[in-house]
Amino acid sequence: MTPAASTGPIGPGPTVNPATQPITSATDQRATAETATDAAATAAVAGPPLLRPGDRVTIVSPAGPCSAELLEAGTAWLRTWGLDVRLAPNVLDTHPSLPYLAGHDADRAKSFEQAWLDPSVDGVLCARGGYGSMRMVDLVDWPAVAAHRKVFVGSSDITALHERFWHHGTPTWFGPMIGTRAFVEDVAARDLLHRALFTGVQSYAGVGMAPGTVRGVAVGGNLSLLDAPPPDGAIVLLEDVNEEPYRLDHRLTRMLRSGWFDPVAGLVLGSWTGCGDASPVLADRLGGLGVPIVADVDFGHCEAQLTVPLGVSVEIDGASGVVTVLG
Repeated sequence: MTPAASTGPIGPGPTVNPATQPITSATDQRATAETATDAAATAAVAGPPLLRPGDRVTIVSPAGPCSAELLEAGTAWLRTWGLDVRLAPNVLDTHPSLPYLAGHDADRAKSFEQAWLDPSVDGVLCARGGYGSMRMVDLVDWPAVAAHRKVFVGSSDITALHERFWHHGTPTWFGPMIGTRAFVEDVAARDLLHRALFTGVQSYAGVGMAPGTVRGVAVGGNLSLLDAPPPDGAIVLLEDVNEEPYRLDHRLTRMLRSGWFDPVAGLVLGSWTGCGDASPVLADRLGGLGVPIVADVDFGHCEAQLTVPLGVSVEIDGASGVVTVLG
């Protein structure tokens, strides 16, 4: 039987006296290089933090509402990993007049920020994507958030938060979310997330699309959610779901015309589930950039999706299709 949803501890665990808690979390203590002046370089050197059995994680809903049943099943799986699981106060909320949102923007931002700044919490995991992250992202105190290094996991609409994280030099994980079928029912995706969060990721692979070898900081996420231009020399990861090829063309063309891709040193293309045959559009719009490209990597909205790090230094080989994580 899976545990009932609540805002307190899930399952057995030690009683916590806030007054006796350390002022930094375990992952804060394990993180390094936070004082570097170049935030992106800091992330590239330090890499994303990892979890250990006994660590505490909080589940948040920055975007759309999630299923109580799926969330219950997802948190049960996290408990089997030895994690102390908490739920943010609004994790099962629904906005009173906008039912596609998990409560009010200010409440979602506050829950995310409080979870991140809680010194007893080692990781913040998203329950679901959907829509809504871009509505609350500007309400977060990002300098305060960026002062701490913790595990962060999310994908799809959560790209809006990943974008802010990597612009502040904080590495994150792009992977399946706890209150979704992609985590609860996809055994391979769940196992890959567990492996990434507890042991890290050294490399992953796809198919070579444009030859060349280059190193840079991995950024990106869901194509439709990307906004601010990437840092100079970035390796951009892209994926999307349920967008017709002409809509992908439209989005990529707008980004090309605005100069969004000018700083990019290389591309890693993930899944395009529900997008028809996206390959001709991607080749037409991105092939002229003259940068190495790795395609058909299993991250994004696909079965057995990989969990991949963002905000870390990687090397891509556009001939072999291999992405090596360096930092």
